[in-house]
Amino acid sequence: MRLVHLLIPALALFSSHQAIAQGSYPDRPIKMIVPLAAASAVDVAARIVTQKMADNMGQQIVILNQPGASGLMGAEAVARAEPDGYTIGGFNDSIMTMVPNLHSKMRWDILRDFEPVSLVATVEWGLVANNQASFRSAADLIAAAKAAPGKVDYGSGGPGSPQHLAMAMFASAAGISLTHVPYKGATQAATDIAAGQIPVGFQGLGTVATLVRGGQLRLIGVTTEKRLSQFPDVPTVSESGLPGFFFNSWFTILAPANTPKDIIVRLNAEVLKAVGDGDVRRKLEELGFAVRGSSAEELRAMTRDQLAKYERVIRETGIAKE
Repeated sequence: MRLVHLLIPALALFSSHQAIAQGSYPDRPIKMIVPLAAASAVDVAARIVTQKMADNMGQQIVILNQPGASGLMGAEAVARAEPDGYTIGGFNDSIMTMVPNLHSKMRWDILRDFEPVSLVATVEWGLVANNQASFRSAADLIAAAKAAPGKVDYGSGGPGSPQHLAMAMFASAAGISLTHVPYKGATQAATDIAAGQIPVGFQGLGTVATLVRGGQLRLIGVTTEKRLSQFPDVPTVSESGLPGFFFNSWFTILAPANTPKDIIVRLNAEVLKAVGDGDVRRKLEELGFAVRGSSAEELRAMTRDQLAKYERVIRETGIAKE
C-alpha cells in the first residue's frame, strides 16, 4: 500500500508534465518539406498558408524544397522524420498517388508511413502555350498533333508528374501522339515553355498565373468544369476541343506515421483556421486554387480512392513503370 501511495503522486506529476509538454506544442519552429521545386503551385500555396499558420501559432514554419526523383526523396525525408510534429510535408497528389503507381519498388508507403493532416486546396489547371506557337485552343493542339503524329513536344515536371499524367490522359482521350520532354520540376518546364523551347504543356495555374498575366505565356484552356472567374475569357478544354476532359491536383499536408493524435488535431485546426482567413482565401483563389480544408479522415479516404483511380489511368494510358 505504501508503494501505491508513492506511485500515485509520481504518476500524477508525470501526467501533468505530459499535458504541459503536449499543450505547449509548438515550442520551436516547424519544418515543412516540400518535395517540389520552388515557385511550383504547391510551393506557392504552402508559403501563403503556412505564413498564416505561423502567425496564428506563434512559431515559424520553415519551408525546405527538396525536388528531384519525382518527389521520392523529399517524401522519404518526411516519412523517416521524428513523429513529433516538428517535421511535416507539403505534397501534391502526384507524390501521393501517381508516383507510387509508376514505381515497382518503393521505399515508403503513402498509407502506412504518413499521417494525413488536411487536403488544403485543389490546384486548378490549364493548357499553356508559348507566344510563338500556333495553338489558340485545345482543338488547335489536337489538330496539329493529328497532322504530325509525335512531332509536337510538351514539357512536364518529370516522369509521373501531374503535368505528364494530365497530357497523357489528354492525348489518350483525343487519340493523338505527343512527345514528352521531362524536366526536373514544373517551374523549369513552365519557364522553357515561356521561353519558346517547348511549345505546350499542362500546368497548375498557381505555377503559371504570373507568367500568364505578364504576357510571357498564353493560357489556351482550363481543365475545370466551367470557366474560371480569374480568367473569364479562357475557355475550358472541354468546351474547346475535348468534351468531358477534367483535371486538377491537390495541395495536402502530411506528417510522419505515429505523430501523436493531439498534434494532428492541432495542425488540422490550424490549417482550417488559416484557409478560413479572407486574405489567405483571396490570394489562393487569385492564383487558381480552390480552397478546401478537409479532416484527416477525409484525406485518408480520398488518398485510397485516388491511388486506385490512377492505377487504372496509368494502366489504360500505357505509361511505363520504372
